[in-house]
This record gives sequence, C-alpha cells and structure tokens, in this order.
Amino acid sequence: MKTPLRERLKPYLLLLPAFVGIALFTVYPVIRLIYLSFFKVNQLNTSKTTFVGWKNYISLLGNSAFMTSLKNTGVYSLWTIVFTLAIALCLAVWLSQKQDHLSKFTQGAAFMPHVISSVSIGLVFSQMNPTYGLFNNILAVFGVRGFQWLQSSQTAMGSVVFVSVWKSIGYYSLIIIGALQSISPSIYEAAALDNAGTWATMKKITIPMISPQLFFTLIVMTIGSFKVFDTIRILTDGGPNNATSSIVYYIYKQVFWEYNIGRATTAGVFLLIIVGVLTGVYFALLSKRVHYQ
Repeated sequence: MKTPLRERLKPYLLLLPAFVGIALFTVYPVIRLIYLSFFKVNQLNTSKTTFVGWKNYISLLGNSAFMTSLKNTGVYSLWTIVFTLAIALCLAVWLSQKQDHLSKFTQGAAFMPHVISSVSIGLVFSQMNPTYGLFNNILAVFGVRGFQWLQSSQTAMGSVVFVSVWKSIGYYSLIIIGALQSISPSIYEAAALDNAGTWATMKKITIPMISPQLFFTLIVMTIGSFKVFDTIRILTDGGPNNATSSIVYYIYKQVFWEYNIGRATTAGVFLLIIVGVLTGVYFALLSKRVHYQ
C-alpha cells in the first residue's frame, strides 16, 4: 500500500523550523561572508562599495599582523587541546574509580569554572601581575622567582593557555566520565583475569571504548580554540606586541578599529577554511580508529 503524501511530508515539516534556523543563522551568514570578502565595503555609503576581486586575499596574505595572529592561534590551539585533553582524561579516569562524596564534590568543583562568565574569570586572573599579583606572592612563599605572566610577550601566550585549560578541564572531564561509566565492568574483570596491567588496560580497552567521545571532544576543542576571543580580549587585549592576538581578535580590530569590512570578512573566510580543513583531516585520519559499540 502506497504511503499517503501527507505522511511522507510529515518528517520534513517537523524538521522545517530547524532547517529555517540553520539557513538564516548559518548558511546565509557564510554566503554573505564570502560575498563581502570580494568587496571594499563602505559602511557609511553602500553605493560606494566596490568590487576588488582577490585583492583582499592577496593583501591579507602579505599582512604581517594577520600572519602573526594566524601563528598565535595555531600555537594557542595546539597547547590548549593537548593539555586540556590529557588532563581531562587523567582526571576523568581518577574520578571514575571513586564514587564517594569527595569524588562527586570534585566533579562539581571542576565543572564550576565552565559556568563562570569569561569576564569574571578575566578579573580573577588579572592578578597575574609581576608587581602586586597574587600568583607571584604565592610563588615567593615557596622561594620561587615570579614570572612576568601577562606583561611579557614570552609568557603571555602561556598564561592565556593556562587560563583556557583551567576553564575547560571540568567540562570535558565530565564528558569522559560519562563515557567511562558506560563501559561494562565485565570487560575489566576479563582483563584482570588475563593479568593485564594498568597501561595495557588503558591502551587496549579504555581508550578504544571511549574513542567516540574523545573524537567528539577533539573536534569541539579544535573549533572552539580557533574561535578564541573573549579570554584574549579580557586578559591581554592582544598584547603585548601582538603576542596573543588571535584570528578572531584580528577580525574584531579590523571591524571596530580599522572599519575595514572587506579585510575582516576575508580573514573570516580563512578561518572558515582552516577549521574546515582540520575537521576533514581529523575525519580522514582518525575516524577509522573510532570504535563504535
């Protein structure tokens, strides 16, 4: 019996609000972004907006400030992803082995920074000051010489990475804890009967079993790290000497400081391409290593 047209269209009608939202807030902005990257935009008089072709792309590739922002974003993303994923995995494994009140309290405390606003976090970590800051005062108690933290181009990026890792660890550790709790205890019991060591159990059982969650976490962290803005804006304002300027912060400056919409949208296109390429590389290299139950 042939299904009535109304029944066949019902799933699409239910999904229509989501499709409309994606089209308005995702697809159209991307198309508009690419379109404006080929123009010299005049915000005050749109009639004077002129088509410049690939000129924005060529000039941007030769722009030292943009290349510095691109390098800073890569360095920030690399270290943030590595430290966050490693610490979150170790914390999750440790907490999942205990189900007492202290473990639950630690999970809640670790998650707390994720729900705190970036402004509040920025105000707290603004105490990274070489003269009167709380951090150097604590180090002095243990006889350790203080650092310049956010005031030096050599330590500013490391300080920003530290703040970002501190903020993100709890969120991703809870995701991994949920994945660990879904593993059947009988698998670990069988490994114990085979005299499998801790490292062998982690490598052969734990990591493969939670690989879908780790893969999801890796992609989300990569996209989020390349979009970093608020932490840098509050803590360093891109300085000192552009040592912490990111791609998104560069776009912000082009729009609100230089009023160069064409160059800003071109940088946005580069960011879109970089994130898209990295996501594609992840799927190409790692998707076959993900073990779905």
